[in-house]
Amino acid sequence: MSNNSILLKIENKVAYITLNRPEVFNSFNREMALSLQSIMDDCETNDAVRAIVLTGNGKAFCAGQDLKEVTDPDLNPGFKKILEEHYNPIITRIRNIKKPIVAAVNGVAAGAGANIALACDIVVAHEKVSFIQAFSLIGLVPDSAGTFFLPRLVGFQKASALAMLGDKISAEEAERLGMIYKCVSLEEFDENINKLALKLANMPTKALGMIKELFNQSITNTLDEQLALESKLQIEAAQSEDYKEGVAAFIEKRKPNFKGR
Repeated sequence: MSNNSILLKIENKVAYITLNRPEVFNSFNREMALSLQSIMDDCETNDAVRAIVLTGNGKAFCAGQDLKEVTDPDLNPGFKKILEEHYNPIITRIRNIKKPIVAAVNGVAAGAGANIALACDIVVAHEKVSFIQAFSLIGLVPDSAGTFFLPRLVGFQKASALAMLGDKISAEEAERLGMIYKCVSLEEFDENINKLALKLANMPTKALGMIKELFNQSITNTLDEQLALESKLQIEAAQSEDYKEGVAAFIEKRKPNFKGR
């Protein structure tokens, strides 16, 4: 399936979503932002999809906002619409879809592109990749939840410096800082992503969705609230078909066949 600026391939229970504006380093315009939201909605409700990979076509993952759109009077939707209708809904979908989402960062991730990647559940980048909080370099502030996730990933002081200075961070440095899960070699990147996606798609994805919900709520919950939510979701998980299958497979010393139910 293709939708001009977004490509979708579903294979082995994995949805591969590709940002497809390589001529502008996959920077977002309105069509691409709305198309991505629509495709993510389809993946959320499609039972054939158990895991999602988000990546870019060409040399970049995503360079953020297409500045031509915001500087052309005939195209410019205005920053209020861009944030409320483009980026904020993308971030909320990434966090609320109860399926694991992997950001396969294949090239530079700048501005909103970097923060969309960081909102994903697992971020893998190859050794040639860089991450840039580019907003301050043109007189803007971070959006797409950059000021929410970045300090939680790398700490307040480091996040503040990255946002203000617009430093370019290599994938290796990003892994060292805890900004991303893993930096791999360029040669092993595609294989690593496919193996990771297949592993996730064949895991008990109902439980993975609950893990995602727990981490989302942990950001604002008190300890008592988090303990209560853990208890609630653990009881639900213990009633799932996947739990029964996992226990049976462990006792029978065989590989489990999880269904995500």
